Amino acid sequence: MAVQEIYSIPDAILPQTRKAPKMLLAEFSIWPMDKGESVSPYVARCLDIIDRSNLPYKLGPLGTCVEGEWPEVMAVIQKCYEDLSKDCTRIACTVKMDWRKNHKGRLQSKMDSVEKKLGRSLRK
Repeated sequence: MAVQEIYSIPDAILPQTRKAPKMLLAEFSIWPMDKGESVSPYVARCLDIIDRSNLPYKLGPLGTCVEGEWPEVMAVIQKCYEDLSKDCTRIACTVKMDWRKNHKGRLQSKMDSVEKKLGRSLRK
């Protein structure tokens, strides 16, 4: 199922972005602030949304990096917020973004570039 179908992104937005890839890498963390020390059940709900989006992503210990076109990535973040807001009264979110025209596959290519410059693989 396409991101457009899951998140109701208007047709007027996505076809315009398809002409030339304008890829966004966004690393974000989102969590409830009103649910105590352990928030992993809430984070897991967001990871389910991210995984079902079919966008490439990498989970890290303090956030998740998602790659796609701007409206697709922002729709995923919005959907995570909407899901948490159903039963949370305070939500925190941090987002770091890197937008680059005509480049995709950067989740892996950025790592490959660094490893090439080092002349060795990094521990993962």
